[in-house]
Amino acid sequence: MTYALFLGCKIPYYLAHYGTSTRAILKALDVDCVDIEFNCCGYPTRMLDADAYLFSAARNFALAEARGLDILTPCKCCFGSLQHARHWSQEQPDLKARINRLLAEEGLHWTGTANVRHLLSVLIHDVGPDAIAAKVRRPYKGLKIAPHYGCHALRPSKVTRFDDPLAPSIFEKLIDLTGAQSVQWNKRLECCGNPLWEKNSSLSVALMNQKLADAKLSGANYLCVACTYCQIQFDAVQHLQAAQNGNGLKLASILYPQLLGMSLGCDAATLGLDQNKLDIGGIENFLDQSKSLADDGPALTRTL
Repeated sequence: MTYALFLGCKIPYYLAHYGTSTRAILKALDVDCVDIEFNCCGYPTRMLDADAYLFSAARNFALAEARGLDILTPCKCCFGSLQHARHWSQEQPDLKARINRLLAEEGLHWTGTANVRHLLSVLIHDVGPDAIAAKVRRPYKGLKIAPHYGCHALRPSKVTRFDDPLAPSIFEKLIDLTGAQSVQWNKRLECCGNPLWEKNSSLSVALMNQKLADAKLSGANYLCVACTYCQIQFDAVQHLQAAQNGNGLKLASILYPQLLGMSLGCDAATLGLDQNKLDIGGIENFLDQSKSLADDGPALTRTL
């Protein structure tokens, strides 16, 4: 399996460890990534200028199509943005033709053959649960994880086609494959509050704190995300609020590639465990140390 890796704009600058941990787990699972000089997904201009947005998104698709590859992104915002572009192009062929006239100036053409896949979808559908379980070397024991889906991949479901928007299950399945126990919590599908940050920061923090408190009530040891914006909110913003207000930290957030990577035996430094704003080093205490990293046999078998 080979994909064109699309990190987007925020991961390289704000969450470099999301990129390195994603590369680490894909390598461990025998998924090849090709680096292409992509541009912005277009999301910042989506509601301002339809042509500018679609041109930006379409150029990325055209670049991937030129290599005969689908796009894989760990950023749910970029995933949703690119999916919207494909959806709109199918509904408005004249708009797509107008964009292709602009792309032609670079010798590019957007046919619509390339798809965009989120990291979680690739893991569950393309790599598959059995292949992941066979690679797990140190399953977690006694670790409880609260999965946070985020908004961009789930809604609108007819556009994103990621999972059931009202009862998604992909994330729980992937968490359970590591040996950790995914927990149910009431606010798991609600917004993290990041879209309001620096616009109405008090409301943004209030939404975040309500979610963190609810997740903690579930008995979770950590929150787990697979979204750039959600991680910034739960990690950086929560850290900032705790530093400014002296509040106790409610629940640290770990990126899914970090969670999976540790169970696969990936190096903690490569996964960037020390690059999170909030300390997640304690996750290593839940690893089953009796499992050998040199063991070539399946370390975990789980029925999903």
